Amino acid sequence: MTESAIAPEIARSWLLVSGIRTSDFDAAACSRADQIILDIEDAVDPKLKTDARASVIDWLTAGGSGWVRINDRSSDFWSDDVDGLKGVPGLAGVMLAKTESASHVTETFDRLGGIVPILALVESALGIEESPSIARARGAFRLGFGSGDYRRDTGTSADDLAMAYPRSRLVIASRIGNLPGPIDGPTVGSSHPVLRQKAEHAVALGLTGKLCLELDQLTVINEAISPTQSDAMWARDFLDDFESRGRVIRDGSDLPRLGRAEKIDRLAKAFGVMP
Repeated sequence: MTESAIAPEIARSWLLVSGIRTSDFDAAACSRADQIILDIEDAVDPKLKTDARASVIDWLTAGGSGWVRINDRSSDFWSDDVDGLKGVPGLAGVMLAKTESASHVTETFDRLGGIVPILALVESALGIEESPSIARARGAFRLGFGSGDYRRDTGTSADDLAMAYPRSRLVIASRIGNLPGPIDGPTVGSSHPVLRQKAEHAVALGLTGKLCLELDQLTVINEAISPTQSDAMWARDFLDDFESRGRVIRDGSDLPRLGRAEKIDRLAKAFGVMP
C-alpha cells in the first residue's frame, strides 16, 4: 500500500471505512481519498469491536496505512483501543470520537507513546464549547466535526444556518490552537449537487476538509475544496507581479492579498490544480 500524496495537514477528503468490513480496506487505500479512516467506533457493533480492532491492526501491520477512529475516552473500549494500536506500523494517526475536553486528547496522545497525532472529533454541545482548549491540547493535530451526533445532542436541524455556529466555532478554535482548518462532518445521500453545495458552504466558513462515507463522493469533495483554476491563475499572476516589482508593498491591501495568493498557490500545487 502507498500512502496518500496529500499530507494530512491539508487533506480534503477523509474516507470512513467500517473496521469490520476488511474487504473494503484495500479499495479504500487505492481510492481518491486524501486520507482513510478505519472506523472501530460508530461503524461497529459493540459485540464485534474486539474483532474489528484486531482486523485493523493486522491490516496496518501487514503494510496498510491509515488513520483509525477509536472509541471515546469514557467508553469501555478506549483503553484496549490505545493499547492495541500503540506502536503499530502503518498507523498514520488516531481520530478520537466524542472529544469533550483537552484531557481526552492528551491522555490518548500519551498512552499512544506521545508520537501519534490526534484528530479530535467534536460531536456535542460541550465539545463545541470546549473546542478552544481541545485545539490547544498536547497532541491535537486537527479538529473534526461529528455533525450527526451534534444534531442529536442539541436538537439542531441540518440547515446550513442552524449549523453555522458549531462549524465557525471549530474554525476559530483551530486558529487559536494554531491547527490546520477543521474537517466537516459527512453529507449523507447520493446527490452530488447537494454534496458539492455542502462542501462549498463548509469552505466558505473556513473548514478545509470533509468526512465522507462513499467512494463516489471523493471526487466531488476534492474538487469543491481545492482552489479553482481561476483562483490558481489569479494567485500565480499576483505573485509574479509582486516579484517583478521587487516585492515592494504599494498599499495596505498588498499584504492580505499576498497571504491569500501564497496559500492558494501552495494548495494548487499540492492538489495538482494548474492555472
